[in-house]
Amino acid sequence: MYRILVVDDEPMIRKGLEKLISQTASAEVIVETAENGADALDRIQANRPDFVFTDIRMPRMDGLELCKHIRENDSSIDVVVVSGYSDFEYAQKCVSYGVKEYILKPVTRHGVAETIGKLIAGMAAKRSIGFIPMAEQEAWIEQLEEAVWHLDESARSVAEGRIRQYCEEQSISAVQLRDMLYEVMRKLVKNLNKRDVYNFPEPTGPEEAEPGPESSFRWMGAELDDVMKLIRGKRRGNVKDPVEEVKQYIEQNLSKELTLEDVADRLGLNPSYFSQLFKQMTDETFVQYRIKRRMERAKKLLALPHYKITDISHEVGYADHPHFTKTFKRMTGCTPSEYRDMLGID
Repeated sequence: MYRILVVDDEPMIRKGLEKLISQTASAEVIVETAENGADALDRIQANRPDFVFTDIRMPRMDGLELCKHIRENDSSIDVVVVSGYSDFEYAQKCVSYGVKEYILKPVTRHGVAETIGKLIAGMAAKRSIGFIPMAEQEAWIEQLEEAVWHLDESARSVAEGRIRQYCEEQSISAVQLRDMLYEVMRKLVKNLNKRDVYNFPEPTGPEEAEPGPESSFRWMGAELDDVMKLIRGKRRGNVKDPVEEVKQYIEQNLSKELTLEDVADRLGLNPSYFSQLFKQMTDETFVQYRIKRRMERAKKLLALPHYKITDISHEVGYADHPHFTKTFKRMTGCTPSEYRDMLGID
């Protein structure tokens, strides 16, 4: 079974190519269609195809840009460019994006049958030598990403063991293993960079002329070591959850005027990312959480008769006493003096 996606903004051409593929394929196929490159990317994400047939000139996203996206995100999808003679020179630019075949318009039954035959033969050869499904690779990348981001050596070891076991159970050649591990690391780094927190360099591939399984796995291990070392360095050795660490830091410094930028820098995090992460994990902004903790601390101190209210305002970070009183009333519904009266403290 092979899944094929046809991308063309002309309905007649799109329908015609869909019909030709279904009629001439030498194996069972499922053919879907998309109106342009942007639509195609959505469909690829929903149902990954084995092959993509795409036109060049389309609105919203043209074929060249689509080929680029496929190459960067899932290079195992085989792409066929369908173009007219006037677009052929332009279509040749797709070579750098791994395009497998070209079909010139007007499309013929023979041309489609020949192309489909080549694609299916190539895919069958891949599967016969231990083809690794993209879904499996994506699961490895997701597991590795969670492990390295949280500096979890145990989870990392489990992920590496899963990859090794799977590859040992399949007929994976040494060269295929090397290339696959490089692709896994490349996508892992890309995912980490999407977090927009730290800048991870592109991995450099193994240099062995005749790679073996052990050397390839050692290479991946060294690359993972470098990624985790960079994260540790940026976090200055902090392996705790950043939000929990910030909560503790705020608690210890309620009397100081901490800014979000100060705290993010202390943890080696991008301020914008940290702000979003904090809100996501606590349902409060950094400022809202800090004010809440200050007022909770103030209530505890107000319950101690020997503390003056003016001293308490300084203790929880308010040099301006009227501002402290106003904030306390807004958060609790009463002034500090009224709160003490409620506790029976004169």
